[in-house]
Amino acid sequence: MATILAIETSCDETAVAIVKNREVLSSIVSSQIELHRIYGGVVPELASRQHLEIINPEIDRALKEAQLDWEQIDAIAATCTPGLVGALLVGVAVAKTLAMLHNKPFLGVHHLEGHIYAAYLAQPKLQPPFMCLLVSGGHTSTIHVKDYGKYELLGSTRDDAAGEAFDKVARLLNLGYPGGPVIDKLARQGDPQAFKLPEGKISLPNGGFHPYDFSFSGMKTAVMRLIAKLEKRGEIPVNDLAASFQETVARVLTQRSVRCALDYGVKTITIGGGVAANSGLREHLLAAAQKHELQVYFPPLKLCTDNAAMIGCAAAQHYNLGHSSSLTLEVRSRLNITKVMELY
Repeated sequence: MATILAIETSCDETAVAIVKNREVLSSIVSSQIELHRIYGGVVPELASRQHLEIINPEIDRALKEAQLDWEQIDAIAATCTPGLVGALLVGVAVAKTLAMLHNKPFLGVHHLEGHIYAAYLAQPKLQPPFMCLLVSGGHTSTIHVKDYGKYELLGSTRDDAAGEAFDKVARLLNLGYPGGPVIDKLARQGDPQAFKLPEGKISLPNGGFHPYDFSFSGMKTAVMRLIAKLEKRGEIPVNDLAASFQETVARVLTQRSVRCALDYGVKTITIGGGVAANSGLREHLLAAAQKHELQVYFPPLKLCTDNAAMIGCAAAQHYNLGHSSSLTLEVRSRLNITKVMELY
């Protein structure tokens, strides 16, 4: 039963958690949305500075809420890839320092593996194999979870991630940042069949289409052209546009992930990442899962966005398997999820 203090600073959330295997003892998350909102997106330098300012108070608060002291912590973990390099450096430097100071093992954790482990926190009895649809502001992937630490990347986006597409469409509609929550809200008041948008199929040399990969750039461009066309008429039905866009994204994500599950004989689909909170995606996946006799698990909303509890859960599993990372481990802006064992 490993008790892990984990740190997550890959982007614009500063998070610290203490996790005992699949039980969350404390979880602190400080969002920087208001800081970056005026810029319409995350400013890396500002994100790093904000992490530096609040990381130490968060660590103290996490220990206090868990009612633990350093002697009861088995290891220190931090997200080390992928993410903004400057932001990652803050969390990893702090984690390494604490590991040396308190003579504890250090574990560097892959951010996407953390999102996969959010499902383990939500469903403590969940066991591999299963399919994970990972959808966030920076990543859209379909991952075959074969076993603990063993992953096969089946599909990924060729351009924008789903979350990026939501942000860009929201910007086109002057809805502010971040785009996902506001589009989701407006979509409930609109007609999802009002406008037909492209589904972003990826062509293959033989004339067919890639069955698992995603593309959202063309969908965003189609919305931009549609807005320009509607502006000439003098009226933009924002709710209908939001609903049509969300409907298309949710349908594409559902179709690809369900096809992966059926093709690989997997009966369970889990969802990870910020877009997992989207109501349209949840409705589509639940309906598809029922139709094809699949089980689908969504993490609670607090585990959809970046948090340190999911990082701690992943680290606990690695610790229990006898893994640890070198104190010379470097942060990386990118690392394929299939190479996660390179961190140990």
